[in-house]
Amino acid sequence: MRLIEVSNKKTERAFHEVPQLIYAKDDNWIPHLRQDIDKIFDPKQNRLFKKGGLAKRWLVRDDNGKWVGRIAAFVSRKYSGGMKQPTGGIGFFESTDDDQVATLLFDVAEQWLQAEGMEAVDGPINFGEKDQFWGLLTDNFTDFPSYALNYNPSYYLRFFESRGFKTYYEQYIFGRDVQLEVQDIFKRKRAQIESRGEMKLVTARDLSSEELASHFCTVYNNAWGGHHGFSKMPLKQAQRTVKSLKPVMDPDIIFFVLDKGVPIAFYVNIPELNQIFRHVNGNLNAIGKLKFLYHKWRGTPDIMVGLVFGIDRNYHGQGVDAFLIDSAGEQMQEKGRYTRTTLTWIGDFNPKMIRIAESLSSVRTRTYFTMRKLFDPKQPFERMPLAK
Repeated sequence: MRLIEVSNKKTERAFHEVPQLIYAKDDNWIPHLRQDIDKIFDPKQNRLFKKGGLAKRWLVRDDNGKWVGRIAAFVSRKYSGGMKQPTGGIGFFESTDDDQVATLLFDVAEQWLQAEGMEAVDGPINFGEKDQFWGLLTDNFTDFPSYALNYNPSYYLRFFESRGFKTYYEQYIFGRDVQLEVQDIFKRKRAQIESRGEMKLVTARDLSSEELASHFCTVYNNAWGGHHGFSKMPLKQAQRTVKSLKPVMDPDIIFFVLDKGVPIAFYVNIPELNQIFRHVNGNLNAIGKLKFLYHKWRGTPDIMVGLVFGIDRNYHGQGVDAFLIDSAGEQMQEKGRYTRTTLTWIGDFNPKMIRIAESLSSVRTRTYFTMRKLFDPKQPFERMPLAK
């Protein structure tokens, strides 16, 4: 077997070809878009490179000339900033069920990270935001995955654990029927807030692009900014996020709560893009774009994905969650386009959000692990602290 660094167009193409071998007989697998992955490793498109970030990729080719594994490793000061030890990341790991292949890949990635001064490694994670390509799937290998969420064989967990990785935190995916009514307590809390006449629900259809980005940035920072591993979001980053969502956005399912005009909560959804991307075979080239536009126009997705739900920390315990959930749910039921919603992952470090999801009669459909390995095994391992 031979280990090869990704360094040219040929090896970049091979990086995309590895999953085709791993999942050749798996009907549930939907390939990630090549374009989504390429921009992560492109210094012109991924701003983490401009902030001192580094990334490397490697492949393994067997003695018969077949590509049988791949891995990426990253160093991001933004990600590692609030942690006790400098922590790098690995991701986009794929391997045949062969310990020798996995060992080659883990060895080269860990050695490179240590040479860059890292004392720990998290994986599988993304060289970018947490909403994509994050975590190791540990259950439900029979349903197709949501767009940009990881999907992997069950034997990958064995590879990580045998290398000394431990679970840093668990990530839960929940699903529920859109037409399902919420519990009475949500309606009572909503009525209490409405009686004050100070808060209102708006959608992205009511906002300009500038307002949408500003509102998103404000709520995000007041909900999570500064928590362990969650840096404050600059307005420019929020503007880029909104711009990236524009081609796939349904403005009727992006909600904000305003208190006297000030954004204090959001519930951001998009259509389930994998219901479209399963038709493009992982390549949004000219033909893929035509297929995408056709299925978007046709309204193919009947599942929506909740990308993020957040409330200003100063408003916790005041019933804002009930107001947002019941009001938004009522509007979505009236529209009638979507039959089901998927709540993109909630970490086990966020018990408040888990309780909200469970109180909505949502069903946990998937579990992911974000795993961590300390290069010095004598150092105490600590799980992700709970969100305040």
